[in-house]
Amino acid sequence: MRLTPEQAAIIRSTAAEVFGSDARVWLFGSRVDDSKRGGDIDLLVQTAQTQPDALARASIAMLARLHRALGEQKIDLILDAPVLGATRDIITTAKATGVLL
Repeated sequence: MRLTPEQAAIIRSTAAEVFGSDARVWLFGSRVDDSKRGGDIDLLVQTAQTQPDALARASIAMLARLHRALGEQKIDLILDAPVLGATRDIITTAKATGVLL
């Protein structure tokens, strides 16, 4: 996994602050592969939040906080929440191939 322990801790704590302590975060994509270089930070956040507007605000808040804490880098955020309906293929893939932070 190509995140430092400090970066992983920042991501976990930010998700808990923004989405609640029950939020779970997976890193997936190229940053999971130690043999690759570069790449954006692909994150899946699983949350029990049920209000679509609260999810939108929380997503923006998480990205803003991560940019401040980690510096300007490309971060992709995917949400898995009951209110969003059926599980999309990207969520299944992220959980299967990603690393739970």
